[in-house]
Order: sequence, then structure tokens, then C-alpha cells
Amino acid sequence: MLLFAALIAGSFTFGALTVPYIHAVPLNALRFVMAALLMGAFAFGVARQKFAFPPAPWRFGINGFLTAVYFVTMFIALTMTQPVATSAVYTLVPLMTAVTAYFIVGQRSGLAVMVSLLLAGLGAIWVIFRGDIDALLRFDIGQGELIYFVGCVAYAIYTPLLRRFNRGESALVLSFWTMVATAAWIVLYGVPEILATDWLHLPALVWWVVLYLAIGPTAVCFFLIQFASARLPAAKVIAYGYLVPAFVIVFEGLAGHGWASLSVAAGAAITVLGLVVLALLRER
Repeated sequence: MLLFAALIAGSFTFGALTVPYIHAVPLNALRFVMAALLMGAFAFGVARQKFAFPPAPWRFGINGFLTAVYFVTMFIALTMTQPVATSAVYTLVPLMTAVTAYFIVGQRSGLAVMVSLLLAGLGAIWVIFRGDIDALLRFDIGQGELIYFVGCVAYAIYTPLLRRFNRGESALVLSFWTMVATAAWIVLYGVPEILATDWLHLPALVWWVVLYLAIGPTAVCFFLIQFASARLPAAKVIAYGYLVPAFVIVFEGLAGHGWASLSVAAGAAITVLGLVVLALLRER
């Protein structure tokens, strides 16, 4: 899950680079088609998993829809706000996941877990409002953050459903069919924009970013979260997202996009503290 957080953080920084050249829907359609092909080749070729259409395919239709909403809203938000602020919204997911996991799979989070989630959530809110107390008092939150929040709600529902819908399939097989379903939803939704995209004249930067997104934050991360969800409580799995803003701050600085202010960095540090508390707990 540490690797998961780093790869997800990279998607905010690198994804923002594509904003001037391609819309969120065709970008994510290409990303998931490529990721599904790569995962399928690995699962059924290299790993020699048995290929068969899964029972109850509606499971993947639901999870694919939720992940499609999440990823499309994320890239739409990146056209409106900064990667650090967007990644801070993501850190609210663990707290929402703790709630959805209770209703979906009956997982109860202990008092220490809830306190750490609330602590990290406060840090995230501080980052979202750019460390500006006046903006916080005015509830001056951007449209991009609100759009991405809708996607994060979908993701908070998706994570506990992984355990609820699991019927004994391997993490590789589950990841493959979820990516196929996600790609199908995005392609169906975005046919007009996909056809309108000038694919032959996209700069090389876009193709490099798409390749990264397809392999790292998609194929690899889908496997990582499927693997972890079978072994850890849903809230704890997604809590590693607390590291995302910290990674994004570092990546944005290294990419030459400027370093976050000390006030914003302090908010990110509080979310990391919430993760440290969770990591020390042995609750299952």
C-alpha cells in the first residue's frame, strides 16, 4: 500500500501535464483499455490463470461504474485545481470508507481508528483550503474539489464492495475483469469525445503519461488494492492514501511546479500522522 500511494500520487502530477492536450474521458478510456490488455496478458499468460467468464458479472459492472466515476472526476478536477488540493480531497476517502464498510460488510472501526481518521481528515481539509483560515471560514472550496469529492464517494463505496463481491477469484482475475468493466463504462459514456480526439497529432508527452497511468496507477494499483483488501480492513487499506498529498508535494516540487507553502505542508504532515497511528494498530 506504500507503493500504491506513491503510484497514485504520480497520477496527479503527471495527469495534470496532459490537461492542455486531451480531455479526461478519452484519456481514461485509452488508459483502461491498455491497462486491461496488459493485465489480461499478465494474468492469463505469464501467471497462467485460467480464463473463464466470471459468475455474477454484474459485480464487475457495479465496481467498474464506481471506478469510472472516480477516475473521470479526478481528471476533470485537475483542469480546475492544483494537484496538491485534489490529492488532499482523496485523503477524505478513508473516513468515508470506514462508514461505507460498516453498512456494506459490517466492519467496525475502533475508537483509535476513527480518531486517527478524523485527525487525518482535518489535515486534508486544511490542505484543501490552501492553509488559509479565511478561506476555511468562508467555506471557499473550488468547483474542482467538489467534482472530485463525488468521485471519492464512489471510491469509498467501491473498496468495501471488493470484499463483499469476492467469490474466491484471485486478485489478478478480479483486477482484470474490474478494469474491463471500467473501460467499457468510460468508452460507452465518451464515444463522442473519443471520436472527436485528434489521436494522430497528440504530443509524445501524452502517450508517455498514458503508458504510466495504464501500468502504474491502474494495472499495478488495482492488483495492490485487491490484494490488500483481502487482508486488511477496508478503512485501513485506503488509509494509506494519507501519504498521497505528501508524495504529490514532493513530485510537484521535483517537477519544477513549485513547492507547497509551509502551512499546506503542515496539513499534509497531519494526514501522515493519522497513517502512522493506523499503521501501529493491529485491528483486523
